[in-house]
Amino acid sequence: MRAGRALWTWVAACAAGAGLVLLAAGRDWVTVTYGTRAVPVSATELAPALAPAAWAGLAAVVAVLATGGVWRRVVGVVMALCGAGVIAAAVTGGRPGAGLAAAAEHAPLVAAADAVQVAAPLLWPVLAGVGGLTLLAGGVAATLWGGHWPGMSERYERRGRETPVRAGAAGSERAMWDAIDLGADPTVDHADPRQDGH
Repeated sequence: MRAGRALWTWVAACAAGAGLVLLAAGRDWVTVTYGTRAVPVSATELAPALAPAAWAGLAAVVAVLATGGVWRRVVGVVMALCGAGVIAAAVTGGRPGAGLAAAAEHAPLVAAADAVQVAAPLLWPVLAGVGGLTLLAGGVAATLWGGHWPGMSERYERRGRETPVRAGAAGSERAMWDAIDLGADPTVDHADPRQDGH
């Protein structure tokens, strides 16, 4: 029970981290104003790797739920790399001068203007960095401790092993049909021992 709680806490934290990255990736990080014109610069221009890395992190969350053993550790490493990539992109995109350079590509007059104002709130780069740090920590956690967490495949395998036994014990028509649905043959696996004396 404790391992299951740890798994779902991890899922919630990683999903929240990826959500923060996606939120920051959809915003304008910088606004450059010269004269009467304002040039917004989006996160897509400053840090294009944010959204793909966040989606890859969400896919890794699902993959951890569906895998186990060595593959779960491999997925954990991939998630950690996604988190590190997000952090690097947030630092690069949020550095001073990045927004001004990007705005100059769209509006060449920015570079020649006498009075240029650059509004670059740190909220979105910081949120992206926090989300990336969460994904990095989640990937490390999955790599180190993911082997102790339960998986979906284990649940289905356990149901497959237990249901035919219950079907034979109950002997009811409903239980026999459940066993057949799972691929078992109740007439073979649980044959009447009185028929073996011939």
